Amino acid sequence: MIEQMLEKISEIMQTYEQLTDDIILLRFTVVNSCIVANLGEKPNEFVLVDTGLKTSGDFIIDTIEKLYGEKSYPKAIILTHGHFDHVGSVIQLIKTYNIPVYVHPLEIPYLTGKKDYPRGDSTVDDGMVAKMSKYFPNEALDLGGFIHKLPEDGTIPYMPGWKWILTKGHTPGHISLYRESDGTIIVGDALCTTKQESLISVLTQREQISGPPAYLTTNWEDAKHAIETITNLKPNLAVFSHGNPLEGEELRSHLKYLKDNFEELAKPEHGRFT
Repeated sequence: MIEQMLEKISEIMQTYEQLTDDIILLRFTVVNSCIVANLGEKPNEFVLVDTGLKTSGDFIIDTIEKLYGEKSYPKAIILTHGHFDHVGSVIQLIKTYNIPVYVHPLEIPYLTGKKDYPRGDSTVDDGMVAKMSKYFPNEALDLGGFIHKLPEDGTIPYMPGWKWILTKGHTPGHISLYRESDGTIIVGDALCTTKQESLISVLTQREQISGPPAYLTTNWEDAKHAIETITNLKPNLAVFSHGNPLEGEELRSHLKYLKDNFEELAKPEHGRFT
């Protein structure tokens, strides 16, 4: 019931936005994903980063057809991690496109049917999303032969110039995607620009620099280190799975503020993993 409610909420706003020449942000109210194109030697190639909820699949397919043509398809799906709001339409998409899915090795047990994620911790915050989180889907998916490990050297298939960075804490194998040439980072859930624990904040996308969604974060020391890692990169543009993108000095000052005040701004006072 809770999952169906979130899916209905996600359909309130399904839009896309051209952020840069090669990044298209896909918005599904409660979560974002994105299309990243290859502007090098193969300009018609692109990948999908995360897949939203189950109700996101049709919109993703329609958007790809609209932007790239009816017979176009992503070369691959790159997952920042395997939580339900990032893999919701992955099965529909791999059946539609017959494409590989790449993920950090530490996430593979959750995507090959071997291990469930911990249930959401509804005690971390008084917000409505946090309270509902214990009912969120946590069961492992089994993507079988479609799932592949990301290369150990940090490169990302079909994304020349990009590297994956381990930003664990929210999950054991959470990654962010970074392009050094222009300082662009796709953060995933390592931090947010809206308070994801609050339903009002989610619906209004009210800007508030925040840590990872607290109700599903299992290692706060690692989560702190992930934010330090991202801050030290001094990125120029950041794309978040929850909240609006930030860029320039506003981004860097927000990152530093969160890093310096992590205990107060990000880490909950109580919860199973604090």
